[in-house]
Amino acid sequence: MKRDWIDTQIDAAMKRGTRKFTREPHAVSARYDARSARVKVELSNGCTFAFPARALQGLSDATDGQLAKIELSPLGAGLHWPLLDADFTVSGLLMGIFGTRAWMAREMARRAGATSSPAKAAAARRNGRKGGRPRRTRGERAA
Repeated sequence: MKRDWIDTQIDAAMKRGTRKFTREPHAVSARYDARSARVKVELSNGCTFAFPARALQGLSDATDGQLAKIELSPLGAGLHWPLLDADFTVSGLLMGIFGTRAWMAREMARRAGATSSPAKAAAARRNGRKGGRPRRTRGERAA
């Protein structure tokens, strides 16, 4: 009885996987283009997408040689960089997910803080004329 149930579950999972594989796009190839510093992924539906390789968590300091060594998962659902021990799902990359939630939040904050604009520069000048950023008190430091 138990063996029959397990076989039924395995068969159902195989059918779901086959349906998903035939209906949803998956990677058929991936390569790193050193000239543009982008990874280019060919999908089973004929589409191609590219992204900046060093924008991914764990790949920012990688060499061109390390980035060029890309492996596809057996069903094309993921990309793996064996020399960097980095893995990303194709669906996640298509949605713009280049790292963990915490890493993405830090990266977005870092980039936002580095952004300059005429309004930001004017606000900094006004603040400077007032004596700059107010010093924190001891009570504020502990908080």
